[in-house]
Amino acid sequence: MAAITRNDAPVAIEDGGVELRMEEVGGDLTVAFVRLPKGTDLAPAVKGLPDDMCQCPHWGYLFKGRLKMRTKLGDEIYEEGQAFYWPPGHVPEALEDCEYVDFSPTSEFKNVIDHVKSQMG
Repeated sequence: MAAITRNDAPVAIEDGGVELRMEEVGGDLTVAFVRLPKGTDLAPAVKGLPDDMCQCPHWGYLFKGRLKMRTKLGDEIYEEGQAFYWPPGHVPEALEDCEYVDFSPTSEFKNVIDHVKSQMG
């Protein structure tokens, strides 16, 4: 069994109010604690991935805010208090200050995060 708090998870990305803390919690599963300030659009960060979208699935819970998820099938809005599943092929944009936790396959998530970091320079 494994348990981790947001404060215990190492910072993977911190830039302009965006904060991503992540830790592998067992097997091939990574937990991520995410903060996105209002107006954050991750489209530039995922540009260059297939379809210019995140290709990793995520399961999680939105603690705070509203988030627009752009997909090939159209936009979806997620709000505070909702559990979610985001299949591969999405790009988040924070409509309000957002905080959420998600769980993702480690290898797929690492590929996306490595790409995002390379886009940051």
